[in-house]
Amino acid sequence: MSVVYVVVLTYVQPLEAIDEQIPAHVEWLKQDYADGVFLASGRRIPRTGGVILAKSDSLEQLQVRLSQDPFQKLGLANADIVPFDASMTAPALQGLL
Repeated sequence: MSVVYVVVLTYVQPLEAIDEQIPAHVEWLKQDYADGVFLASGRRIPRTGGVILAKSDSLEQLQVRLSQDPFQKLGLANADIVPFDASMTAPALQGLL
């Protein structure tokens, strides 16, 4: 059974270093969308990191995927993972979570 996770990325390096890796980060995101693991993602406001909504069969599998993010590989961001059980959803999300 898949679990839904909120992944909160927090930048730990200057935005200039983050911006240099955005293209590689986006390519990494695209692969996880194609694999059906990532459901939504975007920048935090203010721009101190990002948020990813993911669905994975296990925390360990998600951690392996996250370790492949260029931001993680280069020590640019920390990732906090929050699992949750969506007990209610909007009709548009039923079947996704």
